[in-house]
Amino acid sequence: MSARVVAIVGSYRKGGVTESAIATVLEGARSNGAITQTIRLDEHPIAFCTNCRKCTQVPGKERVKCVQADGMEQILAAIESADAVILASPVNYYNVTALFRRFLERLLGYVYWPWGQNAPKARSTQLPRNAVLVATSAAPGFLIPLATGAPRTLRLAARLLGAKTVGHLWIGLAAGEPHPELSPRTVIRARRLGMRLA
Repeated sequence: MSARVVAIVGSYRKGGVTESAIATVLEGARSNGAITQTIRLDEHPIAFCTNCRKCTQVPGKERVKCVQADGMEQILAAIESADAVILASPVNYYNVTALFRRFLERLLGYVYWPWGQNAPKARSTQLPRNAVLVATSAAPGFLIPLATGAPRTLRLAARLLGAKTVGHLWIGLAAGEPHPELSPRTVIRARRLGMRLA
């Protein structure tokens, strides 16, 4: 049976470095027989979390659905039916985009946090799927984990989604021209990561 890989793209730009990286990772996954799907967060109606915390009050190990009826449930259903997920965002002001952050805040249903409890607790410790994390930046790639919060944010999202991080792409110097291309080395690494997810 073919593995199913879902990519979540938190970029505002179509055809940019982040999207190119995702496409290359998915190409590697498909070369190993995977079925792939790309979800651009800017194409789905996702409301902001209102912090009502109704989703956190219900005990149990299963995610509790948000009371807001929008595009988030469809996205989460796709991820939950997948064997692997790719989480990607450009770095804007030292972290993921606001688009990706809005998605992250809506993952609150994966934790149990009743009133009176000081901190949330993950509903499940199971990690049934693998994850690859992708961040792109105008700064050199090695600075992404050193000087930004993007890797930590992407890892948190992966963990909430029940995914174990098995690889990452930190792509730097992405703002030198209007339509930069991935380096040959990055293309090779991206394809290998995709093959690992399949």
